[in-house]
Amino acid sequence: IYGKTVKKEEKKMRFNRCLYALWNRFRERKGSMTVKDLKSYQILNEKHVKELNSEGILLEHKKTGARVFLLSNDDENKVFCIGFRTPPSDSTGVPHIMEHSVLCGSAKFPVKDPFVELVKGSINTFLNAMTYPDKTVYPVASCNDKDFQNLMDVYMDAVLHPNIYKEEKIFRQEGWHYEMESADSPITVNGVVYNEMKGAFSSPEGVLDRYTQNTLYPDTCYTHESGGAPEVIPELTYEDFLNFHRKFYHPSNSFIYLYGNMDMAEKLEYLDEAYLSHFDRITVDSEIGVQAPFEACAEAGKFYPITESEPEEDNTYLTYNIVVGDSLDRERYIAFQILDYALCSAPGAPLKQALLDKGIGKDIYSYYESGIRQSYFTIVAKNANLDRKAEFVECIEENLRSLSQKGIDKKALRAGLNFYEFRYREADFGSYPAGLMYGLQVLDSWLYDDAKPFIHIEAGETYKKLREKAETSYFEDLIRECMLENTHKGILTLAPRKGLAEERDRILTEKLAALKESFGSEQIQEVVEETHALLEYQETPDSKEALATI
Repeated sequence: IYGKTVKKEEKKMRFNRCLYALWNRFRERKGSMTVKDLKSYQILNEKHVKELNSEGILLEHKKTGARVFLLSNDDENKVFCIGFRTPPSDSTGVPHIMEHSVLCGSAKFPVKDPFVELVKGSINTFLNAMTYPDKTVYPVASCNDKDFQNLMDVYMDAVLHPNIYKEEKIFRQEGWHYEMESADSPITVNGVVYNEMKGAFSSPEGVLDRYTQNTLYPDTCYTHESGGAPEVIPELTYEDFLNFHRKFYHPSNSFIYLYGNMDMAEKLEYLDEAYLSHFDRITVDSEIGVQAPFEACAEAGKFYPITESEPEEDNTYLTYNIVVGDSLDRERYIAFQILDYALCSAPGAPLKQALLDKGIGKDIYSYYESGIRQSYFTIVAKNANLDRKAEFVECIEENLRSLSQKGIDKKALRAGLNFYEFRYREADFGSYPAGLMYGLQVLDSWLYDDAKPFIHIEAGETYKKLREKAETSYFEDLIRECMLENTHKGILTLAPRKGLAEERDRILTEKLAALKESFGSEQIQEVVEETHALLEYQETPDSKEALATI
């Protein structure tokens, strides 16, 4: 460049070409960077997951302790998910309200509902957020690289930098608030989650799920309703709501999952530079406690509302619930799915048929809940009567005793193994991306042991062992040890009651009327003004500048 014969303009041209070439070399070098080259992360474990034809890598973000799990493969339907352990300490529904609220605008994307804007313009294959009894997850999926990057950016900013600290109206809109149109109007309670949970608990199945875990795990987070109990939601304060985010929505309490065909190193580098590196490691007490076994079977009776025109006869739910194992036990995790099939789901299943033959309930079904710390197995007689409870329990235990002694039909066990293994290997999850379902399954173990994200997605060897054990007394021994001799169980009945909904409405109306009576004129005016301010906030459209950020 500096030769005496080279003209000044040519020098500039050569210099610019040199810079451009160096920049391209840098980009190529950066593009070829592997996960192992990243200085911000520590690799804890890596292995080939042959069943999923994927390379799995477990990492930790050094600065914050954020947990990261990668499943790299040739699937173009890429998945990103960030989740947090969010064990509730009450039934105010703060995990559920937070799930809604963080998706109501953030520092980088200050629109009131980024979720709706993404639905309008994104070409995603999945976009949602879910609250579970002990975790909250934010998964997205897309086959388009640019779209996928945008979705990651919006969700990361939403969970780590939400506008909830700047705008209290988000909490009032998504959670709950008192509402009065004028000083002469009665006070009512409103809110997205509040109304959603009122609807959920108007169905007997919703009530049944709530009280099953409440009965089996009275000393753990599972005794509380993470979605929120309508009668308890109005006890949640704005400050407690913010404290929940401060405590749990931190990278040190996060579980980050990436799946599919992408440059994993590039994505991890982006996550570090744009978000994770801005935080310091903290200690977050979010461990999921284990319920001590019961000394004797617990019993509980609850009610659900029906209308005056609905019959009370043949309308009770009888349930037999057993805590059967640990979600970290990879064999039992699958074995009880097989037992569920052989006992109640297969054609002519013995336990189901025995209850039907006795006329205990018009519909018999069972299910196995393995997505929490301690798994449980439930047998339900629907459209039954309360006076058949003892007969219901006796029939179940008598049938289980007979099966444990005489043996389960081997054909039913093999059929169950074939059904679940085929579904596992085929990986056909309908409209849901396979990577999403694998990520949720990973959390069934990873959430409770930082070192064990692999155990439930590497199920090939487990199925092989269970096939061998099906020819022995293994499943019969499970019935005896985990179901008959196990005292950690609960008998829950859910009976219909006419007028229950009206009674609850009356109690709420009287409570709110008494509240208004206790208010002075200034407090009443404040509620009226807040009602109109919230309505104005909801009806005011986002600016073009805010919308342009999505």
